Amino acid sequence: MERIGLALWAYDAGDLPGDLDELAERIDARMAEAAAAGASILVLPEWNVEQTLLWATTPPAPTAEPGFMAESGAGLLAKVRDLPAKHGVALLAGTWSARPLNGSGMVNRAHLLFPDGTLFTQDKLCLVPSEKDPDDWALFPGSTLKVVTWRGLRIAILICLDSELPALSPILGQADIDLLLVPSNTAKRSGYYRVFGCAKARAIELGALVGVVGCVGTIPLEVPRTNFSGAAVYGPCEAAFGDTGVFAFLEPRERGGDMLIAKDLPVGEIRRLRRERAFEVWPGPWSGGHVSLEEVEVGG
Repeated sequence: MERIGLALWAYDAGDLPGDLDELAERIDARMAEAAAAGASILVLPEWNVEQTLLWATTPPAPTAEPGFMAESGAGLLAKVRDLPAKHGVALLAGTWSARPLNGSGMVNRAHLLFPDGTLFTQDKLCLVPSEKDPDDWALFPGSTLKVVTWRGLRIAILICLDSELPALSPILGQADIDLLLVPSNTAKRSGYYRVFGCAKARAIELGALVGVVGCVGTIPLEVPRTNFSGAAVYGPCEAAFGDTGVFAFLEPRERGGDMLIAKDLPVGEIRRLRRERAFEVWPGPWSGGHVSLEEVEVGG
């Protein structure tokens, strides 16, 4: 695959569907739109099923919320499982709580469906305080960073905070990835700027495309949960691609639910330049292993 299109849906978590069937119908419609525009993948944000907590007869306690969302997510996954085959578009259906095969606690897991029916998952590796707090969501971090190859594309997923961790870049740098997908969920402007700024840094470090998207809108729970985000596709800052490293961009917002479609992304040419070490100054995967830390104290 020499050129790809990406569709990134800044999902409005404040726009509650009537049930999972309606939510699946909304995704179906967006996939049709993505397919018509020539997109290869549709990406939904992190914790896109958090709004389903509003369906609970009695608001669940914080420690019970992951279990509720796990059921919502599993139900949604079953309803959208056939959509990639229907539209010929891969679907990152979002992230939600899930129980690992070993049954030990719950993780925050991204779910990427391919047109042939394959399900690829990635667990969040570093949790925010509320996710790991034993008195709140009490989730556990993942321990494996996966790469999947599809139609010649090497794809990895970093969920939200994971994209802010430079320690993961040397690991991914050895994997020669073409595309990094970053589903995110940020309540504040500060969180948005952290994730999107670091997503662009990962694109430069890896010499690859990075697609990042988050939820917008406010979920009207007893304590309202705000979402502020947008969508973007970043890549190497090279003259051959327009200098800025910004391949497509949807302005951040508090509500709206718009979808960014980035067409004809030159993934093949980026791959060629990366493998030939032909970027302007990029040295290739770089660990800094030869660098030592020296401290100097100056008085007065």
